[in-house]
Amino acid sequence: ILLFQILPVAHTKIHPDQKLGESVQQLLLAKIAVYLMTFLIVTVAWAAHVRLFQVIEHIDDVLALLNLACMMIITFLPYTFSLMASFPGVPFGIFLFSVCAVVIGLIQAVIVAYGFYHPHLLNQQIQESENQDFYKRHILKIILRGPVLCFLAAIFSFFFIPLSYVLLGLVIVFPHLTRLITWCKTKVLGQRSEEEEHHSMETFSFYLSEPLSKERVEAFSDGVYAIVATLLILDICEDNVPDPREVEEKFHSSLLEALSEYGPNYLAYFGSFVTIGLLWFVHHSLFLYVTKATRLMGLLNILSLAFIGGLPLAYQLTSEFAEKSHNEIEAIQVSCVITFFASIFQFAIWTTALLNEEETLHAFARYGGKEHAFMFAKLALYPCVSLGAFFLTCLLSEFSTAIFHLMQIVIPFAFLALRIFVRISLTAIKSVMSLSRRKVVLLEEEEACLSPNET
Repeated sequence: ILLFQILPVAHTKIHPDQKLGESVQQLLLAKIAVYLMTFLIVTVAWAAHVRLFQVIEHIDDVLALLNLACMMIITFLPYTFSLMASFPGVPFGIFLFSVCAVVIGLIQAVIVAYGFYHPHLLNQQIQESENQDFYKRHILKIILRGPVLCFLAAIFSFFFIPLSYVLLGLVIVFPHLTRLITWCKTKVLGQRSEEEEHHSMETFSFYLSEPLSKERVEAFSDGVYAIVATLLILDICEDNVPDPREVEEKFHSSLLEALSEYGPNYLAYFGSFVTIGLLWFVHHSLFLYVTKATRLMGLLNILSLAFIGGLPLAYQLTSEFAEKSHNEIEAIQVSCVITFFASIFQFAIWTTALLNEEETLHAFARYGGKEHAFMFAKLALYPCVSLGAFFLTCLLSEFSTAIFHLMQIVIPFAFLALRIFVRISLTAIKSVMSLSRRKVVLLEEEEACLSPNET
């Protein structure tokens, strides 16, 4: 559902006589902003759904039907986003999206109430707890705070649309704001909330404010990469199959000659697929070294995935080089920006993990080791290359297409040669350091020899 939201953005029609820069300023930029916001809102709903079924471990027929109703509304969200993205100044799209979010929250609240009314469906630890009412209120508060903001956004959409967007944005940042306020109260005033007092009284192994497990983060990320890669072929199947009548009349029944016109589209497809595949490879390698995902690492991962979801847009733009040659530079720069942010957030995950490496990383991957250097180089490759390609297209605009295709060709081979390059670099650094140490030792020996003669 998250990734189908990119389709209205990727399929934005740019007329042949319209420059891409104008289109980005007028329509595409607004669609991208709305896409990023709704992507993050849906991830908040997904996290709430995960928390919900950490509390409710057993399912009966009623819960199964309620969950199906919730899934039905969730599958409708891409249509509401299409309305928001296509008509950002019309209130109905925002209203419909907000109403769907409210209904999803209400269904989840009914699931919680039903679960606590039938305690045998709950987690064993909650069943044995003496504070079930507290847990019920706490879970409902977590689930309903997003729908409450969406309800306000739905109301204000008919009066002041910018305020509705602000309220929807609060759905994303509100959990982090509440934690920041709680932390400030604890540090400055020394006050503890009722929630913290209950938590200190009773151990709760899957406490709802804790970050999601590493396994959940990996499974969610793998799903995003797989679907993004699959979305690319949909456009090939839809837009790059010639009409039989056109093949017969224009190309004299030569299918191969007709397909040759779609050469840039196929090249863009394979280049985009390689980009997605290598970014997934880097992500997979990163989480092999991670033992625990912190809350900040999870947030950075979601931001990276949001830009990964934008790669079908990059494919759409670069597949039209032959038709819109005057838009090549802008298309390449948009693609480089998307790739840069998708990869730089991966690098930020690694940096965040290093700040608390004893808790988050395996011992062999911590700072100073060979695997640390290799992972650093692997994560830095895409940000450096995409940023370099962006600035080169600004300086050498006449060679923009060649630069872009060269980048797509070179990167896979760079990944293959990366480990050899890192080993050679580490060996060279060790050699230089050993030589400098020998010089220091020789100087110390000379000073030791000279000192008795002087005395």
